[in-house]
Amino acid sequence: MARSLVTGGAGFLGSHVADELVSMEHEVVVLDDLSGGSRDNVNPRARFVEGSILDHGLVDRLFDENRFDYVYHLAAYAAEGLSHFIKRFNYENNLIGSVNLVNASVNAGTVKCFVFTSSIAVYGENQLPMTEDLVPMPEDPYGIAKLAVELDLKESSRLFGLPFIVFRPHNVYGERQNIGDRYRNVVGIFMNQIMRGEELTVFGDGNQTRAFSHVSEVAPVIARAVTREAAHGETFNIGADRPYSVSQLAAVVKEAMKSSAGVRYLPARREVVHAYASHDKVKKHFGDLAKSLSLEAGVERMAKWVQAHGSRQSRGFSHIEVRKNMPASWQ
Repeated sequence: MARSLVTGGAGFLGSHVADELVSMEHEVVVLDDLSGGSRDNVNPRARFVEGSILDHGLVDRLFDENRFDYVYHLAAYAAEGLSHFIKRFNYENNLIGSVNLVNASVNAGTVKCFVFTSSIAVYGENQLPMTEDLVPMPEDPYGIAKLAVELDLKESSRLFGLPFIVFRPHNVYGERQNIGDRYRNVVGIFMNQIMRGEELTVFGDGNQTRAFSHVSEVAPVIARAVTREAAHGETFNIGADRPYSVSQLAAVVKEAMKSSAGVRYLPARREVVHAYASHDKVKKHFGDLAKSLSLEAGVERMAKWVQAHGSRQSRGFSHIEVRKNMPASWQ
């Protein structure tokens, strides 16, 4: 039986990946500090360890005790816009923590593949559609950290023979998402605002576009990728094909939630205006696994889950490092 470590496995994407692995009869260990995830998200057939990837002693002990075959690294604080104002936190959690896992994987000598969830944030702006052969030009510290880990994995493969696969998901949403996070996951933010009787808040004119990706379009491919040796050493965009504006998304969410909530437009923030990717490569390697779901159907699924679980108090980030030019609504 294969043994797999899933970091961030109490988060919504990580927990869906862990579910896939359990269905594949993997022996799964979930490592999560519960800063954004929930213990309730963890598959009961997985072993849950509460802790941080920043604790390299804990990481090393887990590798010594379990001799993992596969590592699925999904732990991250994925708030691109906020990352400008929490640089140290961003690089510690998204880069240094990742290095702890890479070090442990190399030293263990048992890891057959290290699967890393990066982000299309590595591309930056004005590179559309985003394809894997473009030169990355990230616009924010989050994207910079993700790109640095990608480069470190390539170096570790060359020098130490560590097999890896990089996935660049984008704008993933779905059941089990933390809808109380005001800085990321706009689908969840909108749904939470509706349930709390608030207006939907949109930065700028709402014409910025993203290809919103339901978790079911992403998790199965990530989990099962290790079985395709031709994918080892490769990088893949993964997610939905069709971009929507944030204003269009707001309309879809309101329809799914049966809401007539108003929309409040806030001053634009510095962000990539249009971001959508080509998925030709991932379809070539994983065409039998890469399933598509319309935005309307995916939002409907998530809306049912959200309404069954209720709203959450939206909390601010308590350790802002730089306040200059920070959006007023985030202060």
